[in-house]
Amino acid sequence: MDQPRRRPRTRPPGGRPPGRHDARRPGGRPSRVPPQLPPHPAELFTERLLLVLTGQRPVHWASRHFSGSLYDVLIRLAENQPLNDQGRQPVVRGIGHYQPEPGVFEVFARISAGPRLHALAFRLHLGDDRRWRCTAVEMGGGRPALAP
Repeated sequence: MDQPRRRPRTRPPGGRPPGRHDARRPGGRPSRVPPQLPPHPAELFTERLLLVLTGQRPVHWASRHFSGSLYDVLIRLAENQPLNDQGRQPVVRGIGHYQPEPGVFEVFARISAGPRLHALAFRLHLGDDRRWRCTAVEMGGGRPALAP
C-alpha cells in the first residue's frame, strides 16, 4: 500500500495562515472586563437632583427617592431653575460625602453652570426597605467661578 502523501507546509513561520500579516493567534481567551462597582448613592442622587433642578425632569419623576416634606422644597427650588444658564449643561466639578452614622450620608457637590459655581448639599438615609432616600437639600452659590 502506498502511503498518503503529505502536503508541504504552507504556513509561514509563527503559525499564521497564509495571507495574514498581523500577529493575531487563534485560541486565546478573550480579555475579561472586570466588573464595575455600582455607583455610590451620592453620585446617583447628584445626577437625579441635577435633572430636576435644571428642569430636564419634573419633580415627581424622582419623588419616590425623596422624603415627603422635601417634595415641596424641591418644587420651589426647581421653579427657579438655578442651574440653567442659557442652554448650557451644568457640570459636576466634584462630589464628596461624610458618613456621620451607618445608613446616613451627608453629600456635597460643586456644580458649574456657565460662568457660575454652585454648591449643592443633601442628606441621604437608608430606609428599612434598603433604599436610599434624600431627606434634606440645600443649594447655594451662584458665584462667578474662578479660572483654573
